[in-house]
Amino acid sequence: MTASSIDNPPPPGDVRPSVSGKAVRPGDRIFLGLSRGSGIALLVIMAAIAVFLTYRSVLAISGDKADFLTTFDWNATGTEPKFGIAVLAFGTVVSSVIAMLIAVPVAVGIALFISHYAPRKLASPLGYVIDLLAAVPSIVYGLWGALFLVPHLSGLYGWLNDYLGWTGIFSYSQGAARSLFTVGILLAIMILPIVTSVSREVFLQVPRMHEEAALALGATRWEVIRMSVLPFGRSGVISASMLGLGRALGETMAVATVLSPSFLISASLLDPGGGTFAQNIASKFSEADQFGQDALIASGLVLFVITLLVNGAARLIIARRKEYSGAAA
Repeated sequence: MTASSIDNPPPPGDVRPSVSGKAVRPGDRIFLGLSRGSGIALLVIMAAIAVFLTYRSVLAISGDKADFLTTFDWNATGTEPKFGIAVLAFGTVVSSVIAMLIAVPVAVGIALFISHYAPRKLASPLGYVIDLLAAVPSIVYGLWGALFLVPHLSGLYGWLNDYLGWTGIFSYSQGAARSLFTVGILLAIMILPIVTSVSREVFLQVPRMHEEAALALGATRWEVIRMSVLPFGRSGVISASMLGLGRALGETMAVATVLSPSFLISASLLDPGGGTFAQNIASKFSEADQFGQDALIASGLVLFVITLLVNGAARLIIARRKEYSGAAA
């Protein structure tokens, strides 16, 4: 055996050289093929959904006798169908924004408490309880909201009307508390476990030496969290928030159980009215004819586009802030 053969031993029989010059085992090639195929299949499915929604939406919008984007009505039957998404878009966006404003700060606070403040004997059971909330079906949340949350929100609505009613946003006419604000509170409770669980796992991944270095410099517990934990977990919190927002945008049964829909836009968040895309589709799809189903599918396409835009915006935010995160190191 020569010195060159010792320095460059022949590759084993089950190894093949790749284009880059590195040896690739058959298992690696199989895994690469499966991963690539899964990615391509996902893109194909998304494209098929987009094509289907677009085709059915064109059929509906071409027969609409009103402006699809600005009409405050939904009548997709008869010889003169008139329907629009103005009220549905308003209700979907407003209820989701309310849910995010309530849920995200609470979820981040719970995640920080579990990961950095609570003793181990308390942190584990509390995290387990939070995770269990994600397993509760939507209809159970809806029934709880209709039978418990709605009757007990009248006092809060009255207080908001007394002190903030002058703004017009929180004026209350003493009716049933079946409004977009109630929907936002219910959605906040529903998305809370998702945002909390993901944020907690991100905060637990903060390098220990970052926290110890801050403590060694005399930082308090809050300063450690502000200078080390939150910058490191910012991208993760944004991702968690987008997951929660995705559920809030598409929630159906809970919203349909709590909300009293009407195709009117009220300046007050406490008055009944409004609606969401998912709630409108769920309530009208079973009784709609072929054209009515196409109209509902057209509203579903708008929700599909909104979801894509929201997730795309989240990816841009994460990419812009990546250099400030410890995860980029």
